[in-house]
Amino acid sequence: MRFQDLHEAFRQQQLTQRLAHSIRHLLNGQTVRFMEVCGGHTAAVLRFGIQALLPDSIQLLSGPGCPVCVTPQVVVRQSLEVADRDDSLLATFGDMMRVPSTDGSLEDARARGASIRVIYSPLDVLDLARENPLKKVVLLAIGFETTAPATAKLLLEAERANVKNLFVLCAHKTMPEAMSWLLEQGQTALDGFICPGHVSTIIGAKPYDLLPREHGVGCAIAGFEPLDILLAIHRLLEQKMSQTPRVDICYSRSVTLKGNVKAQAILNTVLEPCSSIWRGLGLIPNSGLRLRERFSHFDAVRMLHLQTEGYRISDGFEADCRCSEILRGLVRPTECPLFGTRCTPESPVGTCMVSPEGTCQNYYVLGSVSAD
Repeated sequence: MRFQDLHEAFRQQQLTQRLAHSIRHLLNGQTVRFMEVCGGHTAAVLRFGIQALLPDSIQLLSGPGCPVCVTPQVVVRQSLEVADRDDSLLATFGDMMRVPSTDGSLEDARARGASIRVIYSPLDVLDLARENPLKKVVLLAIGFETTAPATAKLLLEAERANVKNLFVLCAHKTMPEAMSWLLEQGQTALDGFICPGHVSTIIGAKPYDLLPREHGVGCAIAGFEPLDILLAIHRLLEQKMSQTPRVDICYSRSVTLKGNVKAQAILNTVLEPCSSIWRGLGLIPNSGLRLRERFSHFDAVRMLHLQTEGYRISDGFEADCRCSEILRGLVRPTECPLFGTRCTPESPVGTCMVSPEGTCQNYYVLGSVSAD
């Protein structure tokens, strides 16, 4: 089957309507709250008008599934410190350029002459280091388990090639631990999670087992087409009604129980779990990844003596910004007084408006599509 044919197969209107009807029948008048923790799912829900196909008693909430949104101020400030050094060059993904901090953004820094290059893949940094032998080239490594293997692969390649001027400012995070932490806080009452498809392609379904086992909350791993998401909602409803929370794979064309074991092996060779600060959430145990001791000579914080003291674990948002609550699924972007006024994609105040994966930007750009 051609990709386009496969693409259209998961958007068939008749099947979509039948599945939506089955969901309404299965719901039987109850009210449920499901959270998607992937910006791609938030975009798909809005773009395809998924909520409009469902009764109001099914509430779809957005969670902390945007890596740009949850990168803490301390990492932004360390990035600025690297970029402002005469002997260094910072490599970053484009979404990070406009992330606000109390010291300004990377975009502000580049405007005043700081050395910053926008990259499309971590492996691009290897060429940057070779092309700039007199510079300390630092990768700002963000993202969840989807992108972490590429950072690990970069360092294995740098070690093999004996590249000495390449370093990593590691801010990778892991999703299952953050999802568990959200439930432990007791603020966000949920009946199920729509789990991220891309992350799950790497880690598989098994890491989510702690959610039904420890919290009694079911999971359904979904793709990004209308039928994918509706199938996940249907499975979560079945779990809820039968009181049998579990982890269902509704994206079997990409996700397996064990995941991509080769990518996991590369990741685990270079990186190890650690506690991590999530902007808007705080310190979450075992929710981050750091370089193993064997690769510590690539650690930018250690080798470039970047500042770590004097930073508070705070959410880093302005007083009127409600990003922290949005990331927890407590409010929707339209409930923030800054949404669409002071805070827009062109001039973001909160991190949820910066990236196409951010909930606020999705609501701003695609909200009218959903309303139509």
